[in-house]
Amino acid sequence: MQPMKLSMAHKSCRRLLSPTLVMAMTFCAQAASAQVSPAEILNPDLKALEESYFPQLKALNHSIAKTKFPFPFYLSRFVGLDPTQQTEADSRGLEFVRFQDRVILKITGNYNAAYGAKRLTQNERASWTFHDVIVPIISLVAAVVPPDVNCDGIGFEISYHTRTGERNYDYEGKEILVVVLDRTDAFVLAQAAGDSAKQNVLNRSKVYLNGGEFGLSLTERDPLNVQALPRSVPQKIDATSTAGASTAMSRLSRVNPKLLPMPSQRESLAPTAPGSTAADPTPASNGPRPGEAQAPAPAPTQADAENLQAKHQAHLDTLAKEGATKFHFVDYAPHTFIVFRNQIVLQMTLRNSLHFEPDKGSIYKRAAQSFDLFLAPLLKDLLDKAPVDADLQAFDFTVLNQISPGAKGSSEAVEFICPSPALHQFANAEITNQQLIDQSVVLVNGVRIALNLQLVE
Repeated sequence: MQPMKLSMAHKSCRRLLSPTLVMAMTFCAQAASAQVSPAEILNPDLKALEESYFPQLKALNHSIAKTKFPFPFYLSRFVGLDPTQQTEADSRGLEFVRFQDRVILKITGNYNAAYGAKRLTQNERASWTFHDVIVPIISLVAAVVPPDVNCDGIGFEISYHTRTGERNYDYEGKEILVVVLDRTDAFVLAQAAGDSAKQNVLNRSKVYLNGGEFGLSLTERDPLNVQALPRSVPQKIDATSTAGASTAMSRLSRVNPKLLPMPSQRESLAPTAPGSTAADPTPASNGPRPGEAQAPAPAPTQADAENLQAKHQAHLDTLAKEGATKFHFVDYAPHTFIVFRNQIVLQMTLRNSLHFEPDKGSIYKRAAQSFDLFLAPLLKDLLDKAPVDADLQAFDFTVLNQISPGAKGSSEAVEFICPSPALHQFANAEITNQQLIDQSVVLVNGVRIALNLQLVE
């Protein structure tokens, strides 16, 4: 994209900001926060890297926090946060993780630009984000991190906003751009003077947009053909994610944990069994005596999730291989156990076999059809093959929708975060599809929605 064109685009982008983003822009740049402590990392190799480069990571965090971007940018361990949450969110967005058989220094954050979807193509929105965020940060990386840093590459996961007007309402959603650079290419990019040199690096790198491989073009309205590009990052997936934030680089988007209900507020994802009430628990021989308070069970930790990952890894690998065709699993997002709101959740990413036209229907109708016509018919067989474990409390099914056919079509992600008991009840025809949705959390591109399956048809 030419400099003059980019400058004019910035001016038009500023006019498209929503009130919430304008409010977020009034905050001063965030103060540099502490980095992920090496003591939190279980994998010995990643822990050693975190210890070796801990001063550099802290310095890089501080440099990014002081940098003036066209719109506010916040490092974060979670993408897709609302602007009002970002100044107080966990800003430890720098960490060594494993991704596709490689060790990557991952940089994760939220960029508060709101692009008009009707004025800018998906490729242009990603290109601006690349210029405005990734290019200046990679220069900071080169200034702080040594070129012989002991990792295979540098990765970025950046969330930004899009605004779309559909008939009688405006909808603000999010897109997530992931760029994984080979270590040598990362330092080449930091010195690249023009779009042509930057484009050469991108063509050799892994680029994802909303979970799908993407041929990012810095000079054209439309993306490049991915199949025609040389990609330096291996295709083989390593699902042994070990650090708390390492799942972010291996799935479509990382959900804000505040979206899930707090078990401490008696809003557990697990529903009450039919015929029972909270005041009428099933008696147990080893339970507390009358009048004696029962100590709450300790909340699960990321270490618990990683223990489950190790316990079921062989099972998950087999499921991913066998279900690639039957369940439409994507090949770049391994099934992963994580902790959300004191619940252990198994994440799975599927590519919808349905196709949608961008000017027909709404996000609500597409979400309803994605569940009723695509995900729901798969659930019984999928649950039969999924790991069975008492500690597995919920499933996070991310369904990737292709909006309009072809490589240049846009896409969106619909997430259904469902409690395990309700899923099995639905699979056994004990509850309806709406009853399952009512007990679940539904997100479209990271934004939570209310979904009534019948009303949107």
